Amino acid sequence: MKLNRLGASAGFVYLLVGVGWVWLAQPPAPAWLLVAWFAAAAAVEAFIPGEANQVTLARAHLAAPAWAYSVSPGHLGLLALVLAVAGLSDLVDGTVARRFARPSTFGGGLDPVVDGILLGTVVVGLSFSGSFPFWLALVIVARYLLPAAGGLVLISMHRRPELRHTVTGQISTSLIIVLVGGICLFRFLGQDATNVVIGAEVVIPIVTIATFVHLALVARRPVVVAEPG
Repeated sequence: MKLNRLGASAGFVYLLVGVGWVWLAQPPAPAWLLVAWFAAAAAVEAFIPGEANQVTLARAHLAAPAWAYSVSPGHLGLLALVLAVAGLSDLVDGTVARRFARPSTFGGGLDPVVDGILLGTVVVGLSFSGSFPFWLALVIVARYLLPAAGGLVLISMHRRPELRHTVTGQISTSLIIVLVGGICLFRFLGQDATNVVIGAEVVIPIVTIATFVHLALVARRPVVVAEPG
């Protein structure tokens, strides 16, 4: 991939916003590590084209504040806010792709990878701070890690995986964001989050399995290659 002007510009803006947040908010995490993450994300973004992909990559940058707040139980309200912004960007990127008539297979593959980075960071941080069940954090990490590993296996077998959004994938990501954000908000407000946690322990494994089944069915479909001419 070559350097992309739009990606470089968006990455630079995100980097400035991230550094400004570190300076003004003084988050509960090493400043150098957060800035390093913003810089690394911006460097990768500089090679990624597409307006919608720049919206998607906002969630990669949000992984830094999400991690900082997830490991600090006193900042769960801010973490819920970060997840709300992430959820909004997840809704907007598809709209932007359709608006510019540029939905792409690359974007379909990038979206779950970025979601996995953000949500995996959040739930692992929450589990280590004692705010989230560790086993459920592993389920959420597997929800994004296993499809990525499966895609690599297909590629190694010289099969091109079908990179596109699936209904089950979008539903599972939305539910994970809502449930994890709800747990954070309840704990921040000092409310009993037991029922929300139980709901998450039931719903998230179910939608994860449904996503795996759907992806397996999609992977079994023959890839149709258009004949030249």
